[in-house]
Amino acid sequence: MLLREDIGDKNVVVISVAGAFRKEKDIENWLGPDNVPLEGFCWKGGSERITAGILMWSTIYIAKMNNDNEVAIILLDTQGTFDSDSTVNDCATIFALSTMVSSVQVYNISNNIQEDDLQHLQLFAEYGRLALADCGRIPFQKLMFLIRDWSFPYELDYGLEGGKKLIQKRLEIKPNQHTELQYLRRHIKQCFTEINCYLMPHPGLLVATNPNFKGYLRDIDPKFINSIENLAPLLLAPENLTLKKISGQTIKLKELYLYFKIYIGIFSGDELPEPKSMLVATAEANHLAAVASAKELYINVMEEFCGGAKPYMKSTLLESEHKKQKLRALECFVNKRKMGSEELTQQYRSQLNNDLEQMFAHYKLNNESKNIFKAARTPAVFIFVAVISYILSGALLIIGLNTVAALCNIMTGISLITLTTWSYTRYTGESREISHLIDFAADRLWETTFKPLLIALTNNQFEETLSVASANLDKLSNQIAEASPT
Repeated sequence: MLLREDIGDKNVVVISVAGAFRKEKDIENWLGPDNVPLEGFCWKGGSERITAGILMWSTIYIAKMNNDNEVAIILLDTQGTFDSDSTVNDCATIFALSTMVSSVQVYNISNNIQEDDLQHLQLFAEYGRLALADCGRIPFQKLMFLIRDWSFPYELDYGLEGGKKLIQKRLEIKPNQHTELQYLRRHIKQCFTEINCYLMPHPGLLVATNPNFKGYLRDIDPKFINSIENLAPLLLAPENLTLKKISGQTIKLKELYLYFKIYIGIFSGDELPEPKSMLVATAEANHLAAVASAKELYINVMEEFCGGAKPYMKSTLLESEHKKQKLRALECFVNKRKMGSEELTQQYRSQLNNDLEQMFAHYKLNNESKNIFKAARTPAVFIFVAVISYILSGALLIIGLNTVAALCNIMTGISLITLTTWSYTRYTGESREISHLIDFAADRLWETTFKPLLIALTNNQFEETLSVASANLDKLSNQIAEASPT
């Protein structure tokens, strides 16, 4: 329908109606005989949702503007927000998508504009603004608050004039207002190029209470019909038609199809954060604050125990202190008063446990770096290799093994060059990857060769010492026995 060749190059006007669940958004913009039932978008009375998703009227209307240019008019209807079958993400996506593609968004509200209506509008508009990612411009065009069942005509008259006074009062930023309320109103004003309001009376008790109401005009309150007759020109009269613009550029009907596809793709992907209800957002904030307090407790104690200014300590002592302080931190997290379910608490507790283990790994590495013997392992290994290679080369030359002696000399040179390179990288801080490779090679040599050899030599020496001591004891015992009188 949007790709029809005969109208694809025409500019487009998109009028969308959105609002809360079962607030009677579906309004005909034209009137027929009073004995003909209402037809058009699917509708019915009652408490259950009838519109699902976004519906587009099957006919695209062609109209002339004041300059005689023809434009295509598209009518959209959206499902009500916050019903029992829709998540916050569903509601935000539908409202944001309809606002993004429309040139006029009619925000249907019952009775009056409440603070929660503005909060929902802010959430949905911000979600759409985030999807557009166009920070340099006002993201949306015209917004009209349509207040159904207005019950205070003695204060503000039905229609546009009363609506202007109401919206001006509701969006007014006062000096003594709470900062949060000021930000809410400022944010809404920054999202739309034009905001107005229209007050409508109740359609009548027969419409509201009769399950057999079919939409006959004769059954509707005359004041309501008169309000509709005044509302339609505000949206559809040639001088009031609002062309759809994106990024400041007027778009054509065939281009709207492409934007539909792009926007749907954005909301279908994972680039946008998922909108959350106020309870979920508050519960997550509570848990994040509890996690932060627990981490702070752990960090303060561990810094005092093994921080950068503290000397090296045995790894067993460090691990014991870590386990003790981790239990304290987890207990601190559990004891904090938090909103939300037990599953949410367990999720954040598990995350806190993982974070504490990662922090301990950092403290462990920091402690190991203070170990002077481990820090000296790399130079000691290569000095030892160089000395042994040099001694072996001399001994091999004496017995005539010149080729093997030459290999030992090469090993001595490689060890000294490696030691010099390691010293340079450590002193200058450059080529850290090379330094890490040299440390790794030294560790492997130590673990696979020198450490086992040292252990073996130590054990042999210990055994020899025991044997000598045992022999000396036996000899002493014999001497004592010989010297004693029989």
